[in-house]
Amino acid sequence: MNEIDPAELAAGLERLVGLIRWLSPPGLSMTAAATLAALERLGPARLTALAAREGVTQPAMTQLIARLTEQGLVTRAADPHDGRVARIELTRAGRGLLAGRRAVRAERISGLLAALSPDDRQALAAALPAVNALASARRDEHVADVPAVSTH
Repeated sequence: MNEIDPAELAAGLERLVGLIRWLSPPGLSMTAAATLAALERLGPARLTALAAREGVTQPAMTQLIARLTEQGLVTRAADPHDGRVARIELTRAGRGLLAGRRAVRAERISGLLAALSPDDRQALAAALPAVNALASARRDEHVADVPAVSTH
């Protein structure tokens, strides 16, 4: 069995993020798109949970949710169990926007796939379950294990 070099995987994921940016139509930041997708996948969520999930501060998420609410993509209401807490839910317009963005990405990626060899396309298809498992891994469980990076 081949061992995965974490540094090589990290570099590949960085290139993949660049590809996703290129594939995605303009109009939403990566954080906004990820927040909408999380709401679609997981259902209504507290603002604090969204901030933690996306790795942004609560004030930053509050500003993002305000913009998304103005655009009609999410609704913000008091949590039924704790009225002091904001509960965010995706709207029909938000679902439609996500579906449209996915359709654009699928169209753009089909051209890239056509340029790959059959072996590369087969390898990508075989890797999808592992990619999905990696993307679904609980990120917050591993945050404490990640060393801080000095910016000096």
